[in-house]
Amino acid sequence: MEADEMLALFDHEMREHARPDGPGTHVERVGDVVRQTGGADDWNGVLWTAPDLSPGHAESEIAAQVEHYTARGLGEFEWKLYAHDGPAELGALLTAAGFEAEPTETLLVAPVAGRAAPVELPEGVRLRNVTDAAGVELMVRAHELAFGTDGSRLRHRTLARLDADPDTFAAVVAMAGDEPVSSARMEMHPGTGFAGLWGGGTAAPWRGRGIYRALLAHRARIAALHGYRFLQVDATDLSAPILRRLGFTALGATTPYVYRTAP
Repeated sequence: MEADEMLALFDHEMREHARPDGPGTHVERVGDVVRQTGGADDWNGVLWTAPDLSPGHAESEIAAQVEHYTARGLGEFEWKLYAHDGPAELGALLTAAGFEAEPTETLLVAPVAGRAAPVELPEGVRLRNVTDAAGVELMVRAHELAFGTDGSRLRHRTLARLDADPDTFAAVVAMAGDEPVSSARMEMHPGTGFAGLWGGGTAAPWRGRGIYRALLAHRARIAALHGYRFLQVDATDLSAPILRRLGFTALGATTPYVYRTAP
């Protein structure tokens, strides 16, 4: 499949016809946008916009989404803007409306086939599947060590997903003895060919030893067992070069624009 065909398939299955990513969320198309709404600890935001969106209509859609989310008392929501979304000035319109652009990521996709080969782990490191609250705590600790950010929302979302829909979610943590040093998640989307990879991060002292690749291969094996054809990642500048070397194809860029209603 050519890159433009893959991008069109991704837009159709994962954005225009997106499924809720958690038990407390709701996805709907309203006007020219598809949005997800949940609670304060869920991901809230715009996933897709109509390809023929005009600048004038974009301004009214932006105002409508600000009204929708702020009326629910949410502290923030995101407009997930892809480089090929129109109109061309949509990013500038979002900024003018009070959104803040976060670092741009690369949208990468690869076939599941060929990505699931076993990878040798460093001596003393093992992988543990996250299936209970104790495993979630280890995963959150590894995430905080890798990224330096608070893992409270990650804890909430993971516990909720494991409780409500464990068959479409997988998480794994790499353990060096009793210490969690890396973790990653995968969200599988029934009715699509895509499994999304999220959160792959390793504590600084353990980087460059193959743990990231091992976590990817582990999740690819799970995706293959469930019949998924493609792996999808929104990759940071740190991860994108690794994924390209592992056979992922860049389909474009995506920038989160975040609207915060509270400091």
